[in-house]
Amino acid sequence: MGPPGRLRWRYYSASPRACYHRGALPNDDCLLCRIASGRAGVPLLYEDDLVVAFDIPEGQPWRQAPVHFLVIPKEHIPSAREAEARHELALGRLVTAAAKVAKGMGISESGYRLASNTGDDAGQTEFHIHLHCLGGRKLGPKG
Repeated sequence: MGPPGRLRWRYYSASPRACYHRGALPNDDCLLCRIASGRAGVPLLYEDDLVVAFDIPEGQPWRQAPVHFLVIPKEHIPSAREAEARHELALGRLVTAAAKVAKGMGISESGYRLASNTGDDAGQTEFHIHLHCLGGRKLGPKG
């Protein structure tokens, strides 16, 4: 994802959702915590008790395919490095939620890519673990 100043999604009013920073309060410095809690006003593609999914809108520089959405846990987990056994349910839910959204977006049969970056060398720019789902065309080795 790009820097918070470049966020240009349509905003809407939503009721607050739970987003926990290390099991406590939402992390106000984290864009993805603000999205998960409803404070950023980003329309959601999916929500349950552990995760939310939202679209990367067309025209955004970080959109890499005709279909590109993110699935994030409501709890703030900076990256896979900080994942613990207690996060297993939420981290597994990232994959099953991505599968549900991909099916709803019509890319399940043709295929899609799930990707997550951990750390600077891998290209992680938002330090709240997230799963990218890309599809809608034949993807090459790099996207």
